[in-house]
Amino acid sequence: MPKKLIDLRSDTVTRPSPGMRKAMANAVVGDDVFNDDPTVKILEAVVAKLFGREAALFVPSGTMANQISLRAWTRPGDEVICEADAHILHYEMGAAGALAGVQLRPLQGKQGILSAEQVKAAIRPRDGHQLPTTLVALENSHNRAGGTVYPLQVIKDISKVARAKGLRMYLDGARIWNASAASGVPLKEYARQFNSVSACFSKGLGCPIGSIVIGDKEFVARVRVFRRMYGGAMRQVGVLAACALYALKHNLPRLHEDHAKARLLAEGLAELPGVDLDLSTVQTNIVVFDVSRTGKTPEVLTERLARANVLVVPFGATRLRAVCHLDVSRADILSVLRVFQRVFRRTR
Repeated sequence: MPKKLIDLRSDTVTRPSPGMRKAMANAVVGDDVFNDDPTVKILEAVVAKLFGREAALFVPSGTMANQISLRAWTRPGDEVICEADAHILHYEMGAAGALAGVQLRPLQGKQGILSAEQVKAAIRPRDGHQLPTTLVALENSHNRAGGTVYPLQVIKDISKVARAKGLRMYLDGARIWNASAASGVPLKEYARQFNSVSACFSKGLGCPIGSIVIGDKEFVARVRVFRRMYGGAMRQVGVLAACALYALKHNLPRLHEDHAKARLLAEGLAELPGVDLDLSTVQTNIVVFDVSRTGKTPEVLTERLARANVLVVPFGATRLRAVCHLDVSRADILSVLRVFQRVFRRTR
């Protein structure tokens, strides 16, 4: 049993490092509601440049980033095309309908990836009898598919279809940092295909809180209004913006290490009896695997692993999810595999 608790529930469980805490303590702050927090303004400018866009807006969470973006691009009664396992559909408490008044049109992708043909076929005609399709929302990397990465050419093909039909394109890029690190596609190149993009600092980059919305100046001005409306306006938040600036400098370049640890974990898990794991889906830092052949539920296995100081999460009726991050070492992953071997032997 590992002497320490090894937490693989998510890449959101990381603690701020000593360097990040020092950056927080030294941050120059102001009142961001009055748009005069200097550290927030620096962060927004840095991220806008990273993505090759005009402006950006710091927000408390990825869900808020998604929801104010949906609100800014749509009107009540519109329809938004998304993948059937998208975060905006499964993990945002029905906010798209409750707050923006839009309907989500889920399409079943392959490993979380839609095709241009699927999107084209789902766009409703403007015939006065059906609700208008106005937005396509993609997710990259794709959480529920196991961290899979959208191929750039597929995004380009979908974007071409959407723009030809007068639709806007939005990217839920909560883990776009991981997608870019895994694919080698620059952030600017991904962003070029969308009208707006969001990214999260607490997933993968080790920050305690914070996401960002990126687009042109007019769009960012609109989402600033909706951030206030949704209760997300913040005051002396430069202490958190400083975390994000620190993470972009120190933690963004090391994401490939998390991907390597996830691959090591996945290859070890795939050898266990009763585990079904498609290694082709392990493209970033997330490992999702099916345990139905063990004869035990994910909840039972999760409890047994927790008693051995390893935390993972049930991920549906038959699957578990483990996420690698900067607070987990390669040695930790080897310890985790030994725990899995012991626990899964007990299921036979």
